[in-house]
Amino acid sequence: MLLNEQLAPRQRPRLAVRLAQSPDDVRRAQKLRFDIFAGEMGAELASRDLGIDCDDYDALCDHLIVEDQASGQVVGTYRMLPPAAARRAPSLYSEHEFDLGRLAHLRDQLIEVGRSCVHRDFRSGAVIALLWSGLADYVASQGGQYLAGCASVSLADGGHQAVSLYRQLEGKHLSPADWRVFPHLPLPLDQVADNCAPAPMPPLIKGYLRAGAWVCGEPAWDPDFNCADFFMLLPMSRLSARYDKHFVG
Repeated sequence: MLLNEQLAPRQRPRLAVRLAQSPDDVRRAQKLRFDIFAGEMGAELASRDLGIDCDDYDALCDHLIVEDQASGQVVGTYRMLPPAAARRAPSLYSEHEFDLGRLAHLRDQLIEVGRSCVHRDFRSGAVIALLWSGLADYVASQGGQYLAGCASVSLADGGHQAVSLYRQLEGKHLSPADWRVFPHLPLPLDQVADNCAPAPMPPLIKGYLRAGAWVCGEPAWDPDFNCADFFMLLPMSRLSARYDKHFVG
């Protein structure tokens, strides 16, 4: 749950999730994003000289952060664009990569999420679980009916794992045809071999699927971030009973 209430120090867990409350909170989340996207993934960020990952959407979004309360370090983050803020933006962020025309009827009930990342020392699953808990509370507080956003897979291996992953997903997890999206720059699926040994499914995509989300079509190729982006859509009415009990109830 989103914890802004104070626990007694002896009861305080090491990790806690909350909404960013100040410009400093947001900047610490942006620094984590920079360290992972530029430092680990080799992304070409326009804000590289600032030492943070930032863009025009940050000012419109709410930011979820997970903190290590022992050190005060931000170790996980997500950003959320609610419908009211989306109406002030020229487009959804995902529309830079996908044609979302078939989802136009969902806009007023859709919360777009993105820029998810977890510090490399905290990728055991606890931070992802807290981020999902925070997202569930946030969507409920905003009255959202749909959660949508991109989940990224690195192309450092030439795209083999991303293509192999899509081949796994397209059989069981594609959305209905009338809710499909279309990448502006598709990943060239037919030009990349998918015969490599399957890698473990990325935790973020695994979390989406377990919650009941769909993959809404073929992935987009993002050259700046050197990744394939899978557009995920979760109707909150499909939120699995296990996730609903654990995260919402």
